[in-house]
Amino acid sequence: MASTCIVTDALRGMFCDELYDGEGRLVWQSGWRNNTIVDDCRRLLAGFMHGTPVTVKGIQGLRVGAGLAAWDNPPGPPKPGANQAALVQPFPDVVIPPDLAIDFLDPSTGTTTLLKTNRIQVVATLGPGVPSGPSPVTLREFGLAAELDGTGVLINYVTHPAIVKDPTSTLKRTIWLVF
Repeated sequence: MASTCIVTDALRGMFCDELYDGEGRLVWQSGWRNNTIVDDCRRLLAGFMHGTPVTVKGIQGLRVGAGLAAWDNPPGPPKPGANQAALVQPFPDVVIPPDLAIDFLDPSTGTTTLLKTNRIQVVATLGPGVPSGPSPVTLREFGLAAELDGTGVLINYVTHPAIVKDPTSTLKRTIWLVF
């Protein structure tokens, strides 16, 4: 007799965006929102835990995309599915260090720590002119990219209301992942 197992959302994530003008003044903040941990993150973790020979490179960067202009109309951007494997309309740019900082978070204080915990904070800074493209750029999606057995994969994916970023502004995106 086959058994049925329902996968829960024990892995979870949240993100918050802050947009700064060319003078460094905060002009907009999104507030904290949920993001979706996708199946390739679960495959990456399962391969590691199983102990099978697997080549894993953790978070390699943040990809951003324009998504679809249709998402600006009601009912808004679609809810991401766990099987999302790529951005719908990515920009060629990938945010990498030093513009991408990855730290462990202390679960009791929410502050960064050198100790390994079950929480990670990723802070991506998209400075002036990033992403490249016609100005201004409109952002509607993002995903954290990793590598599994030499192949680039997404480990989380978000669709969000349009953010219009002019060439002088900076977008600071903070992402929390809880395992």
